[in-house]
Parts: sequence; structure tokens; C-alpha cells
Amino acid sequence: MMSPGLSNRRSFLAGGLGLLGSTVLFPSCGQAITSAAVTPSSDRCDLDFASALAAARAIRKGEVSSVELTTRMLERIKLFNPRVNAIVTLTPKEALARARASDEARTRDEWWGTFHGVPCTVKDSIETAGVRTTAGARLLANHVPARDATVVARLRAAGAVILGKTNLPHLAADLQTHNDLFGTTKNPWDVTRTPGGSSGGCAAALAAGLSYLSLGSDQGGSIRVPAHFCGIYSHKPTLNVVPAYSGEAEHRDRSIVNAPIGDRDRSEATLAG
Repeated sequence: MMSPGLSNRRSFLAGGLGLLGSTVLFPSCGQAITSAAVTPSSDRCDLDFASALAAARAIRKGEVSSVELTTRMLERIKLFNPRVNAIVTLTPKEALARARASDEARTRDEWWGTFHGVPCTVKDSIETAGVRTTAGARLLANHVPARDATVVARLRAAGAVILGKTNLPHLAADLQTHNDLFGTTKNPWDVTRTPGGSSGGCAAALAAGLSYLSLGSDQGGSIRVPAHFCGIYSHKPTLNVVPAYSGEAEHRDRSIVNAPIGDRDRSEATLAG
């Protein structure tokens, strides 16, 4: 039985149990992740598995910059995503530009919102302006929306930095995460297993420490099942509390709810707020 001291994901990974053969290894800052442009700092490493609110507080206090956190997430994505396949469209230039703008705003004592400068991801069925959004369907392989879905616009308005889009099954219609465009997303805890679906890419990205918050959607368990499989939190709000329309790439069924998924150490306040 796992001891209480190893009962959370941060302790589990720091303790070296990530070396198990089928589990993706999540190194500490001193191990594998390096960048020619940016030298990893202990502050950034300490925030690898922090909550979105904790990351936002660190930015607000000046303990770390949005550029540092965004660069760190991009480094982790480069290292770990090929094995997990959680993020299928990455927008590094746009993310870093947004991060720089958020840091510049901070120097002027301007705050965009709760998630000012925090790197986040969005399910590939929820339309994101200027970013390929496919819903895992070949028919939409080259679909680039002209505008944001309402939930994405609100995420931006809250200050988030969008890193890219996460994988899902074809048209978000399965309890696993595979499609012919991008292949299969794997569970970071055991890559021989599924992260669930349909928001499996969201959950896998969070469990792997590749994003601080991910926007998914749910009708019959599409955020709740992946959150359970990947050991993280999710929140499905009451129908019609969050605008359901996600654009052409998402189902038009009004019973679908757009909702956030957060990491294992995130308080319920992040998801409900």
C-alpha cells in the first residue's frame, strides 16, 4: 500500500516511481529538460504540477514570469508529448507573444483576469480563432475558425495563454481518445492504457504536467471519465450556466456542456470560479 507521504502525484513522481516501465517519466528540473534559450529555474520547476491559481499567484507576486512558465510548458510538451500524444496542435509563437504581452502588462500593474499569464489548453472540438480545430475529423482537417467559441473568448479574457489544442475521438463521440487524423492519446500513468474520452487529451495533458488548465466538453461523461482515469479534477457545470455553443467543429446538441479540467492538486475553487 502506498504510504500517505506518497499519496499525491507530486510526491509520487518526485520519489522516482515514474521510472516504472510503462509510465511516462516526469523528471525534476535538474534532470532532462533544458533549453538553449532559457535556463530552468527552481521556481519554474516547483510549478510544473501546480494549480492554475497557484501559477497565477506566482506571476502576480513576481516570483515567475508568464514567459518563463510558458517556455517551461513548451519544453515539457516537446519532451513528453510525443509519447502521450495529448496535444495535437501547438501554437508556440502565439503563446510566447501572449506571454510577453502579459508580462509587459504586469510591469504597468495591469491585470487581465484570474488566469493572467497562465498557460492553458483547449479541446480540439472547441473553436479557437486562427488555430486549426478539427474535432478529430478528416472533413475538418484544415478547418481554421475565424472566431473564438464563447468559452475560449472568456478564457482569454481571464488572461490565459493558450498553448494549443488537445486530442479527442472522432467528433468527440467515444469514451477513449483515438482518431484517424492524430492517432491515439495514452494515459501518462500507464501508456498501455487509455486516458478515457472524449476529453482524453485534456486530461492526459494535465496529468503529464503539460498545461495548468484545459477546456473540455461533456455530455455523457466526456470530462468526468478522463479526469477519473487520469487522477485529476473536473467540473461539469449545470446545463446552460456556461455557453454551450463551441462552433462548427463541435456538436450542436444543447445538452453538451463546456467545462474546465484541472490538475490533481487544484482546489475546487479553480474549477467552480
